[in-house]
Amino acid sequence: MIVVAGIWIGVLLLGGGYALDRVLSRTIAQNFDQSLENVLKAMIGASEIGPEGEVRFTRPPADQRFLEPYSGAYFQISGEGQEIFPSRSLWDRRLNVDERHNDVDLHKRDSFEFEGEPLRILERDVILPGSEVRWRFQVAQSRDAIDSQLAELRTTLIYSFAALGLGLLVMAALQALYGLWPLRRVRREVAAIRGGTQTRIAEDFPREVEPLVDEINELLSHSEAQAEEARRHAGNLAHALKTPLTVITNAATAHAQDLNDTVIREAGVMRRQVDHHLARARAIGRRASAQARAKVWDSVHAVERAVSTLYGSVTIDTAGDKVAQVRVERQDLDEMVGNLVENAAKYGHGRVFVTVEAPSDGRVAVLVEDDGPGISPEQRQELFKRGMRLDTTGKPGTGLGLAIVRDVAEIYGGTVELGESEDLGGLLVTLSLPEATQGG
Repeated sequence: MIVVAGIWIGVLLLGGGYALDRVLSRTIAQNFDQSLENVLKAMIGASEIGPEGEVRFTRPPADQRFLEPYSGAYFQISGEGQEIFPSRSLWDRRLNVDERHNDVDLHKRDSFEFEGEPLRILERDVILPGSEVRWRFQVAQSRDAIDSQLAELRTTLIYSFAALGLGLLVMAALQALYGLWPLRRVRREVAAIRGGTQTRIAEDFPREVEPLVDEINELLSHSEAQAEEARRHAGNLAHALKTPLTVITNAATAHAQDLNDTVIREAGVMRRQVDHHLARARAIGRRASAQARAKVWDSVHAVERAVSTLYGSVTIDTAGDKVAQVRVERQDLDEMVGNLVENAAKYGHGRVFVTVEAPSDGRVAVLVEDDGPGISPEQRQELFKRGMRLDTTGKPGTGLGLAIVRDVAEIYGGTVELGESEDLGGLLVTLSLPEATQGG
């Protein structure tokens, strides 16, 4: 910030200094030329033709420097075929006369015809009354005075702008250091949190930094909540695996005759528990993404194709809103809808109806109906228990489908409800999820 401020200040001061130098230099030069022009006009006004046809003054020049040799102020009047009328200050020198141009209008020029003395010359051609000769009036003055003024002006500008630039740079540096100093304190607080000496940023900060501090504290709270949730799930998984492992160990120690069946049965239980907790862990990890969104109809269509291939004798009808979106990762939405539709196809009598309802009150509902035997209201809550199966026909299943759907839905702020299908007579499962708006 300080380097950028220094570069910007330098550019502005250089540009402003150059513009100011041009304006002041032009003003000094114009004043210098104006004084010479006034002298030239006075010379022309005081000139007349003498008896011999020569030029003479009716009154002497007021500037005494015209009388002092090499004083730096000179004039000269010349005409074709006429004797030159110089100022005494020229002494033995004469101003050059360029006959190639006609100076009816005022002509200004710089000249270096005198060694070591640059001149500023104003000249004009005039025909005086009583004479047909075109007289060239010239007035000249050494540029030492104007050059010294310009040099003094530029020196003053350089020192002034250098002091101004240094002052602005110091002020910018102090402002940057003072403005960013609270961030150093934030860094120290974060280092203290990492070192374990504190859990939150508690120091008071300026209003400009408070939003950052609040967000960091919220992030810490979120991280702690996720860590606690992970520890809880790890404990639950360990507890869920402990019983099957104990059963397998006891059977192996006792050399039980049905050891093979026991290992297969308990391994299946452990696999179901692992699948369940992995699904929850994936959903929790994806929930952190604020951009999570999925189109419900795409998931329904993909699941319908997959389940139709798996259960060829089942007819799956789909209907409803085709543009609704929910704030859920696509993979998790596929898993929830897939579990519901597969269960309906597996335990129904060949008909499944999936409906996507239009968003209402910020939520989108997916209704899955089947023509199976249905479930009594007393048994519906039992289905959400892990490993609970009401089916006794021996069809393959984990007993975790609805439990996983409910847990994943709750992670995203959704719900799962069981009811009775009015059209097909079987089970009605309503999956409700938060709507994702089209623009956000």
